[in-house]
Amino acid sequence: MRDFSLGSVRLLGVLLAVVVMAGPAVAQTSAPVQQPQTQRPTSNPYTGDLSIFEYPDRDKKLQVDRVMDLLGITAGKNVADIGAGSGWFTVRAARRVGSTGAVLAEDINPAAIEYIGKRVQKEDLANVRTVLGAPDDPRLPGGSADAVLMLKVYHEIAHPMVFLKALKPALREGARVGIIDRNGNGANHGLDHDVVVKEMKEAGFKLVGTYDFTKADKEDYFLIFQTR
Repeated sequence: MRDFSLGSVRLLGVLLAVVVMAGPAVAQTSAPVQQPQTQRPTSNPYTGDLSIFEYPDRDKKLQVDRVMDLLGITAGKNVADIGAGSGWFTVRAARRVGSTGAVLAEDINPAAIEYIGKRVQKEDLANVRTVLGAPDDPRLPGGSADAVLMLKVYHEIAHPMVFLKALKPALREGARVGIIDRNGNGANHGLDHDVVVKEMKEAGFKLVGTYDFTKADKEDYFLIFQTR
């Protein structure tokens, strides 16, 4: 039996410790490193004077009756106005669907919800319900919408996949989702048409209509989607 000196024993212990420590280090470096997803630029939600949405010829410029026709908004339908603001579209949709239909006026701004609540009381629109949403969830009841309109709102949605996943349960069979926006880089209160189409497709929606008649400025667009 071979004798080991005290120095040899110590050296052997050090070598074993190095081997043990080296093992996990090699395993850790071989694992792929996941890079965080890049979030596209978005605009801050509007929180200013809501009366700016009430300019006199807005109906004509946006051709709102044609928009409602294309979204299938008729008597008895249920409509969601996402990012309703002053309720400009809400009141027009409420008159279109009548007493047998309903409009859900959604906004993440409590001041807008309060404003719309007072407005529909004043205008005697009993078929409107306000909904205080969240940035990533409109918080609409399940199966509550035959049609949805996002009027100059989509560019403010920072996490579209999360938002659209939360929206889907609210859509009835055949529901149409309309998006009116303008081309832009996301941070300038607009988002390029192609980006919207790409994101909606990734979220499980198909494009069923593309129009450029809203405002007729070659910058605004109107897209209609349905779930696939």
